[in-house]
Amino acid sequence: MEGLTQDAWFCQACYDKFSTHAQGLKRKIDDLEAKNLFLSSWNGTNNNPPSGFSDIVLVAIDGPEGVPSTPVSAHRVILASRSEVFKVMLESEMQESQKGVVNISNTSPDVLQAFVKFLYTAEVCLDEQNAWELLPLADKYQVMSLKAHCENFLVSKLNWENSIGSYSFAHQHNAKILLQAALSIIVENRNDYRVHPKYLAIVEEEPKLAIEIYEACFDRMGMRAAIKDSSSDQAAPETSDQAAPETSDQ
Repeated sequence: MEGLTQDAWFCQACYDKFSTHAQGLKRKIDDLEAKNLFLSSWNGTNNNPPSGFSDIVLVAIDGPEGVPSTPVSAHRVILASRSEVFKVMLESEMQESQKGVVNISNTSPDVLQAFVKFLYTAEVCLDEQNAWELLPLADKYQVMSLKAHCENFLVSKLNWENSIGSYSFAHQHNAKILLQAALSIIVENRNDYRVHPKYLAIVEEEPKLAIEIYEACFDRMGMRAAIKDSSSDQAAPETSDQAAPETSDQ
């Protein structure tokens, strides 16, 4: 009888443990199904995220005197979870939080839609136009994964023609990967950079950057000269001040 009671207790403990585990799995499945339904409602004919239960809108304003575009619906919890800047903004008493409207300046409607879509799906389709616009937006709102995507894409498109412009752009938006990649190309073409149209413009508009480029090229030239001198020294025949050993006549 005692054994039966123990077995009964053991079965009840197993059942309770199984029930708790099953409930946890069911919650996870429900969450995944909800996310799947949420994202699947974002079809190819609608670039905006699902508007159900949305509690904030983002508005693109292209240029200092740009006309506000059609609002893009969003959810505060999504914005706050993906961007520390949005998190601070929406958890405070700032105007955007109170009115439920965030104006995104110097951004086209298409770029804003791509930006918001990335916040929801972590997916972005980059091209040589929107990458230049999305990177500043990602930098401004500290969406570092999107910024990294844009940097890597722009690095893959670097060449001598766009290297100096890319260097200036990267400097403005603290894009270190793009900055170093562009500078490497400039230094490799150090005999031509002074006549590059972009460099001539930088000399007038951003003289500090022009000095940085000059110093990087000068340092590389000095390094090459030092390596050449070192190689010459190693190739020179060694001379010895020691006298030849004397031989004795026996």
